[in-house]
Amino acid sequence: MFDDLPPDLARLLTLRVWHAMWLQRIDTKIAALQERNAEQEQGRNNRPQEPDWIVEFGIGNGRPPIEVHVGDCYAAGKRRRPVPRDEARRLLTSGVRACTHCKPDAQLRILD
Repeated sequence: MFDDLPPDLARLLTLRVWHAMWLQRIDTKIAALQERNAEQEQGRNNRPQEPDWIVEFGIGNGRPPIEVHVGDCYAAGKRRRPVPRDEARRLLTSGVRACTHCKPDAQLRILD
């Protein structure tokens, strides 16, 4: 039936130990990957919701607002914070530039 196995007991026992070691390594790797996948899923579930509106700030003293974005705009810089709809409208009407990519002024129905 298993003609390709070694014929003597010592080599068969050695082969059994090697297979047991491999199974232990495989089981350890499976457990680590399952834990990693569970942590990634938990991270996706606990991620905060994207804000509806973002204001981007400039560099320097007082950091003035320079641009308003829609919450999921890819062009928003790193110096930003979420703002409510009313503040986004106020900033746009006070002269802060609207992003040319996501066009928050059109979505907020602000005409020039």
